[in-house]
Order: sequence, then C-alpha cells, then structure tokens
Amino acid sequence: MLKKLFILVLVIIAVLLLFGFMKKIKQKQPTPISTPPSATIGFGDYDFSLQYDGSVRKYLVHIPKSYDKNKTTPLILAFHGGMGTAEIMAENYDLIPKSDKEGFIVAFPNGASKFPSGKFATWNAGNCCGYAIKSDSDDVGFVKAIIEDIKKKVNIGKIFATGMSNGGMLSYRLACEMSDTFAAIAAVSGTDNYNGCNPKQPISIMHIHGLKDDHVLFYGGCGPACVVGPETEFVSVPDTISRWVNRNNCNVNPQRVVVNENTYYDLYSKCDGDVQVKLYVVEDGGHSWPGAKKAPNPLEKSASSQAISATDEIWNFFKNSLSK
Repeated sequence: MLKKLFILVLVIIAVLLLFGFMKKIKQKQPTPISTPPSATIGFGDYDFSLQYDGSVRKYLVHIPKSYDKNKTTPLILAFHGGMGTAEIMAENYDLIPKSDKEGFIVAFPNGASKFPSGKFATWNAGNCCGYAIKSDSDDVGFVKAIIEDIKKKVNIGKIFATGMSNGGMLSYRLACEMSDTFAAIAAVSGTDNYNGCNPKQPISIMHIHGLKDDHVLFYGGCGPACVVGPETEFVSVPDTISRWVNRNNCNVNPQRVVVNENTYYDLYSKCDGDVQVKLYVVEDGGHSWPGAKKAPNPLEKSASSQAISATDEIWNFFKNSLSK
C-alpha cells in the first residue's frame, strides 16, 4: 500500500515539474511582430484576376523594392476615372515611382466593363457612373475580395483608397461602407455622391479639386464636358466637405493655408478619432490630376495643373495616419 502511494506521489511530482518546464519554454518564445502570409510575392508588377459576382475582374499590383515580408507594409488602392482602366491609373499618375520611393504597396483595380478587354470601365459610386450603375455592379464587394486576395500574397498594414473622378467617388463610398477597413481616403475631381452614408467610425478625408473643373463642377452639377447630357447632378465640393466635417464631428472652422498663387487648402481638425478633413483647391485646375504629365483618360480633357502634385500631397496625408 505504501509502495503504491509512493509511486503516485512521484507521478504527481513529475507531472508538476513537466508542466512548469513547458510553461517556462512557452514564456521564452518571442511574440512575432506580424505574421507573414503563407504565400508571398516580392518586388515587381503583377496582374491578378478574380472570379467575382459572375464576372472575371482584374487588378494590378506593384510591390516596392523595399518590401519585407516580415513587416507590415501600407497598401493603397488607386481607382481610375470613368471610362478608364487599371493600366491608365498605373501608368500615368506617378503612384508606382512614389511607391518605390516611400515603400508602400499600390494596387490598381479595374472597374466594371461590358467589354472583355475591361476597357471603358466605370465604378458604382452611388449616383454615378455608366455601365457600373446600369449593371448594379457590386464594386464594394469586389474591393473587399481584392483586399482578402492581397492579404494572401503580401503582409499588409494600414489600407488607403484614392481615385480620380468616378474613382474618387468610389473612394467616398468606401469611406461610407468600409470605414473600419480604410484608414483614410483621398478623392481627386470626384465628389461624394453616395446616399445613405453611415460610417462605422471616423475616417480621414482628403479632397483635391480644380475650380475650373468643367465636368464635376466645383459648386455642384454636371458641367458642359459631361458626355451625354447630365449624367447626374453631382454633389458640390463644399457640400461634400460639409458632410464629412459633420460625420467626423470636426471643428467647423478650418485652418486655411495658402500653398502658392494657384492653390490653398482648408484643414479641419479636432475631429473624433483624431482624424482630419482636408480640402485642396487648385484655382487653375480642371477635370484632371494635378501634377500629372498628361491626361490619358478620354474624359480628362483639361491639361493637368502643375501647381501641386496630387500624388505627393495624397501620400503625405496618408503617411500622417500611419503614426496614429
């Protein structure tokens, strides 16, 4: 009897010692800063396709030279203007050189198109535009699918959205429906035309617009450059900014800064969640991307103002969110 009791005591002691040893080993293991995806891609340019909502949709991705799979890297989704393509956005707005210089990943989704080539594509941004509206394209769902697909390939951190014209309008819709995914958005020459906006949380907003825009008029409506009659009564720039100042509960009195003789910005701060709303007004700017060398999209008939670089200002704005 005493022998059995002695053996039982030894077993209990052995189990306790083993438990303590394993606990000690577990405590010594370092906690990883981030978990790299199982399948990774490195520096370069890629063309990916997704089967989504009954159609094959594509997007392009540029990975910068500095990419390290063991560290999270910011991701920017850049949306082309109406009647454009992912290639137009990738090749003409200096986002790829900026990616290599600053070390962020940039993806260029292609909008909804009735053509197999994907050309003449548009985005369903609410009240605009084209085939995407007529076909009720689920572009928000497509964006979610892209993000999940990219996460399988690279180690991403904070996510941002920017876009030109109709692409800028989609960026606003994403701010409304995916504020818990995007850290900030920046729209160029495209206002907020999405009704029923109810963001889950505050989100930083940047808008760049030319006073001479003859398509999406600064003070609202569809200008003389609209393709076939009034596409929609575009929301004005002041109303767009007012909406987001109210949604983010910002101080309604902005700080105005004169950048140069053709540009000033209004910065709205003291917002909920420490976000910001920033409006750049380019007085000599038309319906184009300021700083671009040319206007490649058929709807961007205005020569690009060189008063500022929209690409530089957008990245500076996004970079400000990285430390928050």
